[in-house]
Amino acid sequence: MRAIFYINGIFLMIMALCMVPPILADLYFREEDWLVFFACLVITTFFGGCLLLGNTSPQMSLTRRDTFILTITIWITLSTFGALPFYMSSLGMDGIDSFFESVSGITTTGATVISGLDHAPAGILLWRAMMQWLGGIVIILMAFTTMPYLKVGGMQVFKTEMQTENIALPKTRQRSILILLIYMILTLLCTIGFMMAGMQVFDAAAHAMSTISTGGFSVYDHSFAHYDSIAIEAVAMVFMILGALPFVLYIAASNGNTRPLLNDTQIRTFLMIVALFCLAIFLNLALFRNMHIGEAFRMALFSTVSLITGTGFFTTDYTSWSTFCTTAFLFLMIIGGCSGSTTGGLKVFRFQILYAVIRGQLQKLLYPNSVYVPRYNGRPLDADVPLSVMSFFFAYALFFLLIALGLSFTGLDPITALSGAIATVSNSGTGVGEIIGPGGSFASLSDLAKIILCAGMIIGRMEIFMLLVMLSPHFWRE
Repeated sequence: MRAIFYINGIFLMIMALCMVPPILADLYFREEDWLVFFACLVITTFFGGCLLLGNTSPQMSLTRRDTFILTITIWITLSTFGALPFYMSSLGMDGIDSFFESVSGITTTGATVISGLDHAPAGILLWRAMMQWLGGIVIILMAFTTMPYLKVGGMQVFKTEMQTENIALPKTRQRSILILLIYMILTLLCTIGFMMAGMQVFDAAAHAMSTISTGGFSVYDHSFAHYDSIAIEAVAMVFMILGALPFVLYIAASNGNTRPLLNDTQIRTFLMIVALFCLAIFLNLALFRNMHIGEAFRMALFSTVSLITGTGFFTTDYTSWSTFCTTAFLFLMIIGGCSGSTTGGLKVFRFQILYAVIRGQLQKLLYPNSVYVPRYNGRPLDADVPLSVMSFFFAYALFFLLIALGLSFTGLDPITALSGAIATVSNSGTGVGEIIGPGGSFASLSDLAKIILCAGMIIGRMEIFMLLVMLSPHFWRE
């Protein structure tokens, strides 16, 4: 456990460092909560330092089992210490609400229990954004280190393709540094884009961190409806899409080879899904809701991009448009973005594998003597990948139903329970209905419901199978 404690200590020290900007923001805006963040910084630094100094060793290595344990402990550790500023702040949040907000932030889900964001302390608003930003980079790094063991995330396929293209992937440490650098550059470019579009510096920085991480926390209750700006929405859509693309392909692009990024079938399918859903929603608004063509296209495009990437920004209450639009948005939340990105959902890659499997079954029925080999990007897939992906679909549906039943048990209506389950397991953040819909809040839910939702957010980020593996008695045997 020495290496596990040591790495947890590193992440706690990084989290402590992330508490410095909220302190500066509170000091600049003359908020008293800077003392809260200073106290949290001291506490987090103390425990992080103890884990670092007490577990330093010249020889440390991680087995496959250690990697699984490390993943779940990082989510729980960061969520616990990330909740301290909420609990100690002037907002008066209790322990459950503080932990819920922290889990939602670090998993980039974007569900919130805080209302009155327009008047919340600047430090808290910035901390929410930084939690999502930190969670986004953790998610990407986990996609490269842990998820390939599960063979359900698509990273092993990307690595095979990169090798086929004669693109050498750097070692884990260099790869992590390169991804962090790309992540920071995209955040900076997004901040500059928002500022050029008309945002103030503070708003631009906070929204940029939530956009790149596809988290969706805003500094206003009405999200992007507060600005009512086409330019700001355009910047957000561009960087939400960039955050939803596989970061492993950015490594190749940074070396001057943009061919994998431009030719990848998952990216093309993702963009095609965005275009088709946007067209369908646009036609529904223009033809059946009598909305102006320009306004209909603007609303349809922004909502489609926001929901398929799991960001959850909104410009209006899209659930009031029509039943078709609400159903379409729920499907988008389930689909999600690309593998190896900050988005949640099932991921486009898995739907492509499922399509290849279904196509193979149909071919066998039509031509019993034929031999069909599932392919991805024109290359044969390993035999265990389709089976793993189909198993993941079943596990996702099972956990979705269990969480929906648990929420119904707490007294929630079916629509709120079902959409809440989708919002948390898919890490999309926003649900359907008056309670947890756009502009709503999870604050009115019972403590039991919030605990269930926290479990759903963490399970969704662990790609479900990691939890199932850790629940197996065989996993804990020597």
